[in-house]
Amino acid sequence: MNPLASQLNEIIENANPHVLEMLSDVGKNLFFPKGILAQSAEAKEKAHRLNATIGIAKEAGRPMVLQSVTDSISGMAPEESLTYAPSYGLPALRAKWRDAMHGKNPSLAGKTISLPVVANGITHAISLVGDIWVDPEDVVLLPDMMWGNYNMILGVRRKAVIRQYRLFTEDGGYDVDALAESLAREAEKRDKVIVLLNFPHNPTGYTVTEEEADRIAGVLTSVAEGGTNVIVVCDDAYFGLVYDDGILKESIFSRLTDRHERLLAIKLDGATKENYVWGLRVGFITYGCPAGKDPALFYDALERKTAGCVRGNISNCSHLSQTIVLRSLLDPAYQAQKQEKYLLMSRRAKEVKAVLADPTYAAAWDVYPFNSGYFMCIRLKTVNAEKVRVHLLDKYGVGLIALGDTDLRVAFSCLEESDIRELFDTVLAAVQDLEKGQGV
Repeated sequence: MNPLASQLNEIIENANPHVLEMLSDVGKNLFFPKGILAQSAEAKEKAHRLNATIGIAKEAGRPMVLQSVTDSISGMAPEESLTYAPSYGLPALRAKWRDAMHGKNPSLAGKTISLPVVANGITHAISLVGDIWVDPEDVVLLPDMMWGNYNMILGVRRKAVIRQYRLFTEDGGYDVDALAESLAREAEKRDKVIVLLNFPHNPTGYTVTEEEADRIAGVLTSVAEGGTNVIVVCDDAYFGLVYDDGILKESIFSRLTDRHERLLAIKLDGATKENYVWGLRVGFITYGCPAGKDPALFYDALERKTAGCVRGNISNCSHLSQTIVLRSLLDPAYQAQKQEKYLLMSRRAKEVKAVLADPTYAAAWDVYPFNSGYFMCIRLKTVNAEKVRVHLLDKYGVGLIALGDTDLRVAFSCLEESDIRELFDTVLAAVQDLEKGQGV
């Protein structure tokens, strides 16, 4: 093991030995190298005369650029857009995002969390979590309705065992008991269990109630108190897009960060969907747990391991993307602009609910609970979802996502309010076509 990795492990063990136990074999061996990047950082601070360390080209003291490139990003200096960013991410962006996280999650007041480390979107963040915290044959608990890429990242690439529990109760709430039973079964057999929570949920668009969130936090804490290490990954990709009263407005991460030494909460969020900049690929990884007498040293060790994983994976994330996001966050009009888009999304969600309340559709499908996010799902009663999907495309030019035999996912995020009733009327027509033996 590299001595730098050993030093970081020692820091983590001294602060919270259970977190060291949770690290994967890769995670235990990760470190942030003191090679070119560290030497370049030292030179940037001290080499006031000549600096020949970093692998970029310069001209007249500034990054060398092509006019055809800078014409597309006028008003932004090359050093703000075209140079390498640190593997941790831009310091100003990390600090600003953590400040914003506290503002959006008042329950974090008085709790210590890490500085976010920048990832290339939340998909990359999940992959980093897999490298750092997941060994082959580790169990990851997920609901029976889930984003398929979790299996690709954690199941296929990291060889984890995906265990699923029922998402909804019969009356349409989050099935906390199913989670508790599944977690208890795994805790009896294992020293470590990983739970991935995704609110607002993809594909259903469901976020737990305040009461359900409290129950989930209690279940997770109880298992940690029983002697099992529990890693809770909070995928908050659609954070903030909650449309109903009584629903959890904060991240469940806020309820978990200081519950127990054996409970590690990892928050994955980003500008990707919160700020409608999908292609900029700016996500964040933030850690929260009891961190001993020197939390700053403990979190610095976790941040170094995470940045080392970024370094050994993609080197660093786009400087240009991070600068665009940072400038947006600092813009005085930012909050008003976000509220405008939130209200637009909320109106669409409410229109979906209003349209689907029409009993005309009752014979064709049931509606899964939804109250947030980009999506909602219906469960077809009489025909196959994939056949409906193909028929919708072939006859009507309408695109939806089929999930299994019965479920269709609707991304109302990309529908105008005026198109919502037409969409569901068209789905109904496609269902009726197939019931009559027409189509696929």
